[in-house]
Amino acid sequence: MELWFSEFHTPDVKHSIRVNRHLFSQKTDYQQIDIYDTPEFGKVMTLDGNVLLTERDEFIYDEMITHVPMAVHPNVQDVLVIGAGDGGVVRELARYDSIRSIDLVEMDSQVVEACRKYLPENACRLDDPRVHIYFDNAQRFIRRCTARYDLIIVDSTDPFGPLEGYFTREFYGICYNALREDGIMVNQQGSPFFRHDADAMQRCHKQIVRTFPISRVYQAHIPTYAAGYWLFGFASKKYHPIDNFNRDKWLALGLDTKYYTVRLHSGAFFLPAFLEKMLEEVEKL
Repeated sequence: MELWFSEFHTPDVKHSIRVNRHLFSQKTDYQQIDIYDTPEFGKVMTLDGNVLLTERDEFIYDEMITHVPMAVHPNVQDVLVIGAGDGGVVRELARYDSIRSIDLVEMDSQVVEACRKYLPENACRLDDPRVHIYFDNAQRFIRRCTARYDLIIVDSTDPFGPLEGYFTREFYGICYNALREDGIMVNQQGSPFFRHDADAMQRCHKQIVRTFPISRVYQAHIPTYAAGYWLFGFASKKYHPIDNFNRDKWLALGLDTKYYTVRLHSGAFFLPAFLEKMLEEVEKL
């Protein structure tokens, strides 16, 4: 009997992946976690039936949400990562010797434990001595922080259900307060292609523009995410993602990447016309 995992991107669009084995399944206090072994994408982790990551293409997401801000801010020392219990973002951050502290706030401890066992290449740097893991509500955690971080990476799931509060003006405001005077916040903003996702992206961008003096959107192509087209938000108190991009300094680090490049960095901020119009619609409100 053939086994397939299917995720609905809209009521009329479904993405399916053939499955070899269902490796892990657990209902936690927060969500349903499943991990599948697949012939095309390797291990696939899903939360409440939605793909969180696959071994085949996770590097795209993790590199783009991490290296873009790291190549702009001149001196990131203290980082807050919200979500990302799989460890992929922490893995990328831990490659920077200049970072002295990485606080990871993950709501569900079972995500971390499942990834330690089944996705060790993602979780491989969670035991780095600079990493401090807190199983807590991110909003509650950040409210206790003032001017503590140089960089905040919001790696939450989509803006629906229990995590919808991570896409509000109130949430971005407490992130703003937790950043130092030249801090940067980046977050995932979903896909702009299907209408339901596009509406959520516009709401998110509208609130960030109202909170930060510098706010830009950049893109990446991730095969297993909705429409294969994904957006990230870059919000800063001081630094512009292109004007303050230090190409030579980043190259001097000698980091080996599979998706991010210094050429791609600037190009990721040049958006197609339909997306520019969508962003302009909410920026004028």
